[in-house]
Amino acid sequence: MRRPFAILAAALLVGAFAVPASAADGDEDFTIKDPRITESSGLAASRLHPGIYWTHNDSDDGPYIYAVDSGTGETVARLTLTGVGTPRDVEAISVGPGNRIYVGDIGDNLGGSWPHVWIYELPEPKTLKDQTIRATQYVVKYSDGARDAESLVVHPKTGRVYIVDKNEQGGHLYEGPAALSASGTNVFRPVAAVPDLEATDATLSPDGEHLVVRSYFGAIAYDWNGGKIKRKERLGVPFLGQGESVTYTADGTRLMYGAEGADSSVEGQDAPGGAKSSSGGGTSAARGDGDSGDGLSGNLEAGAIAVAVACAALLGLRGLRRRR
Repeated sequence: MRRPFAILAAALLVGAFAVPASAADGDEDFTIKDPRITESSGLAASRLHPGIYWTHNDSDDGPYIYAVDSGTGETVARLTLTGVGTPRDVEAISVGPGNRIYVGDIGDNLGGSWPHVWIYELPEPKTLKDQTIRATQYVVKYSDGARDAESLVVHPKTGRVYIVDKNEQGGHLYEGPAALSASGTNVFRPVAAVPDLEATDATLSPDGEHLVVRSYFGAIAYDWNGGKIKRKERLGVPFLGQGESVTYTADGTRLMYGAEGADSSVEGQDAPGGAKSSSGGGTSAARGDGDSGDGLSGNLEAGAIAVAVACAALLGLRGLRRRR
């Protein structure tokens, strides 16, 4: 995982003003408390277990995924995947039809040098406890050559799998075969451009009608439109550090954003067009329709205002001291 210099700069700018997330239940903000989860790189809301979110570490962890209770922030189950070999760079997780979990071992920090990547599919267990589950492994290649990717979504009605590649100049939405094959290579083909951001995760709404793609600092919402996506609006996202994950809540009314790091926070915002009023939220940039798809300007503007206020306060105190 490349950590851009902009993240460090933004952390210096707004880190002192960040508000810690509070642990709550359902679709409220929470903090991942498991000390084993230090690089949460994907997030998926369970449909089978309300209030549960599936996540995983980025790399160097093993074939594990974790079920986190949003009401407490505690891990209630760690699943060990068998039948998949040794994961290389797990970057994404999604829940598809029939409560099937898809894990994207699709990262390539060497700039697109792996000859293939993998997707793992397993059933979501009905009982949440530490257990070993056999998964199906799929070999994936791209029609236009190897590339880095961190975003995988599964259409909730068709079960078709899609990947968004990661590129500083913007990437593409890649469509997999109608049904993945465990016996051959699955070729993913570009079907739509995803410009203006460096995609670190994506999520499809539970009804399959809306797609949100996020970057480190912002997000863009699309109408799914049968895979021929149409851009709706730019979204601001909570500043949580290295922003790596996003998922719709199980009811589709909110978006939950996560980040890497120990004790990482997961914070929610109303989904575009969602009917539910905001009850969490933390620190976030406002939505807008500007040209900057990355949403960075709003975060920097808010941070700059906060810094200016702090500087003014300090100067005021110095002035008072000089008058004494």
